[in-house]
Amino acid sequence: MVVKSGWQQCETWAFWRDVAADGHIVQIYEDDLTLVSSLENYALTGLKAGDSVVVIATAEHLAALNAGLRRQGVDLDSLRACDQIILLDADETLQKFMVNGVPDGRYFMETIDPLILRGRKNGRKVRVFGEMVALLWGRGNNRGTIQLEQLWNNYFETGRLCLLCGYPKSGFKNDAGAGVMHVCSTYSMLVETDAMYPALVQYKNVV
Repeated sequence: MVVKSGWQQCETWAFWRDVAADGHIVQIYEDDLTLVSSLENYALTGLKAGDSVVVIATAEHLAALNAGLRRQGVDLDSLRACDQIILLDADETLQKFMVNGVPDGRYFMETIDPLILRGRKNGRKVRVFGEMVALLWGRGNNRGTIQLEQLWNNYFETGRLCLLCGYPKSGFKNDAGAGVMHVCSTYSMLVETDAMYPALVQYKNVV
């Protein structure tokens, strides 16, 4: 895995444990296998550290994550029972706070805040993975996407939180470079992984 100019490289477990312990991180991925591999490492590292993991993803990615975690010996039923892992459908969750095509700040808080509070029980840190922004972007709702990213950034002021969002590269078709820069401007870090090199992560600070 060749390190790109301006990027840093780190072992996967160390990246998700230390470098990405908090912050607003984005991954623009090539294919579902790459995303699911990252998501599995992100979740596993958090669970091993005693964190809570909130995953708001598509049904396909939730199913793949479930299968991957079970293969790793994770007792999902026990973790769900104590809210150490919370798995939600991205489209269903998104619809709870969208008004006239854009996210409503009050409804967003009413939807997201209880989830984070559940995760924070017993003093646990929380790491979140979200695909709601990717759904909006994929539907051409650029305004709604950026507003949702800003709502997440505002939420960071309520306490320490790690948020990873994933966008498929296929969603940046026209003027891809400008689109990527527009999206990345709302994040603190851009991460890149390769399913062929699962032990390594490349990353760069955006701000």
